[in-house]
Amino acid sequence: MEKILLVSRKGKSKDMLLQLLEMGVSSQITTSYSDAEARSLIEKTEFDLVIINSPLEDKSGTDLAVFVTEHSMAGVLMAVQNKYADAVSQKVEPYGVLVVGKPIVRAFFNQAVKFADVTRLRFMTLKEENISLQNKIEELKLISRAKCVLIEYLAMTESQAHKYIEKQSMDLRISKFRVAKRILKAYEQ
Repeated sequence: MEKILLVSRKGKSKDMLLQLLEMGVSSQITTSYSDAEARSLIEKTEFDLVIINSPLEDKSGTDLAVFVTEHSMAGVLMAVQNKYADAVSQKVEPYGVLVVGKPIVRAFFNQAVKFADVTRLRFMTLKEENISLQNKIEELKLISRAKCVLIEYLAMTESQAHKYIEKQSMDLRISKFRVAKRILKAYEQ
């Protein structure tokens, strides 16, 4: 974890969280005191972890937690008074926000930070896989469109069009996707 954003109003709890973070991780820690300032920072910088010490100077922090999950890849950890932890959890956990009750136990806080980081890394892996699958689907769509063009303009069957694209791919030593792009360029003008 390289970049952490701590969103907290000024006071002892902010200082305690900073101390816990500095002891547990060797990261660049940025602090923010309000919802608005934090939103601005999140739009400009990609953080690995955002810790929200609720309540903030201007808001409770729940809206900010949801905003972070929707606008960044950062893990989100929210510290709230124990008596409000269950209610806040019901609001933010569906978005993947971890809630820690205050007063904070150091060992539990360190585990929550690690868990948020592991969750973020898993989420990033899934996002990369999703992008890869979407690209593959787009390639298959383009190849199918090229087959349709061959069927329409050269009166090939679907099987013949498929074999033609495969043969061109092998003969020219290029991907079927590039063959399909060439076919579409030649016939769809």
